[in-house]
Formats: sequence, structure tokens, C-alpha cells
Amino acid sequence: MSKEFEQISLKPGFMKHNGGLLFRAISENEYEFKAIIKENHLNAAGIAHGGFIAALVDAGAGTAAHRVAEGNPCVTISLELKFISAIRLGQELIGNTKIQKKTKSLVFLTCKLNSENKVAATASGVWKIL
Repeated sequence: MSKEFEQISLKPGFMKHNGGLLFRAISENEYEFKAIIKENHLNAAGIAHGGFIAALVDAGAGTAAHRVAEGNPCVTISLELKFISAIRLGQELIGNTKIQKKTKSLVFLTCKLNSENKVAATASGVWKIL
């Protein structure tokens, strides 16, 4: 099922404004997304802002929930993030999302965000299928 990454930030909005998000399906329950850190993603310390990382995970994992929910809209109910290592300008972030469980109305998933073969952040969340 592996294929090339596709740009999913096509409509005007937050993620397109912030540089877009590339996404692909690995299997029925595993997805990947990626983005490159640009200057506008940095905080005052010169590393990727935690809010941008949270938004990136929310968008990438949320797209995975949307795909596993057969294209139905999904909204984030909860998202827990753990920031593990600093991300710098120009680094590529790759998120790997695994669907843990899908019910009629909810999607439970985990996500690991990597950069240069190091874990940058981990997350778990629940999405409501509308």
C-alpha cells in the first residue's frame, strides 16, 4: 500500500499557511506524514515551536483518523504530547501514526515524530468521527 507522499494542505487554512503537510498511507492502520522546519516555525530559542509541533501532529494524525474513518470528518477529542528532543531549522520531521482501535464513533491512535533518526515527540489521541 506504500506510495509517494502527497500534499494534503491544498485549501487555504492553518496548515497551508504554515508550509503544508505531506501524507501517505503505509497500510490500513499505519500512516506517515512529514514537513520541513522553516524559520517561521521557530521559537525565540531558535528551535521548532512546541505549538507548531502540536499542530503538525494534530493535522497528520487527524488525517490518519479521517482516512481510517472512510473519509468521514473527524475532530480531535484529546491529544497528549511528549516533547523528547529539540528540532532545528531545516530538519525534516516524519510522523508515523498507528491506529490502535476504531469504533463506530471514535478513532484511537498513537504517533511518533522522528527527525534524523531521533525521536522528537510522541503522542496519543482520540478523534470523534462526525
